[in-house]
Amino acid sequence: MTDPAPVLPLEVLHRGWNTFGIATLTLTDGSTVRRALEDHGQAACVLPYDPGRRVALLVRQARVGPAFWGEPADFDEAPAGGLDGGAPEATAIREAMEEAGVRLSRLEPVAHAYTMPSVSSERLWLYLAPYRPADRVGAGGGLHEEGEQVLALEVPLVELADQARTGRLPDLKTLVLVQALMLRVPELFAA
Repeated sequence: MTDPAPVLPLEVLHRGWNTFGIATLTLTDGSTVRRALEDHGQAACVLPYDPGRRVALLVRQARVGPAFWGEPADFDEAPAGGLDGGAPEATAIREAMEEAGVRLSRLEPVAHAYTMPSVSSERLWLYLAPYRPADRVGAGGGLHEEGEQVLALEVPLVELADQARTGRLPDLKTLVLVQALMLRVPELFAA
């Protein structure tokens, strides 16, 4: 799968890992407006969960967004990464192995959604995936050549549900996936 060609004109201001520019958007009345746009393609995210032990596998890594606001840079989230021209399912499986060292064989699609549609083109494919302890076959840790230093953590589902209910789960993609799992398999969250 290759990323589709953009359909909006973009005046590129910077091209690097992300592309920043000004896009021209046509409104319903035919008028046009210029809007800032950040583009780095599509991504996939997966929440691996062990239904037998009632835990989910998250990864902790330094993130610049929370650090910008003076919050701790170490951030717990579901494994995720850019499609880089690949299929969303293959990306979710690859990222789970690279970051968390877990081999996934079955993905449960949740949705594809836009993370910040007012300023970003990022389309995110979201999945749940069951795993067993025997599926923890790799070292994880991310790709050091990409500046990743990732720590895999198994977190009890009841703890994640409590964080979701009380507004203490700050990563939006992980929040959506935990809530999807709570709706689909509520018995996993019973005490």
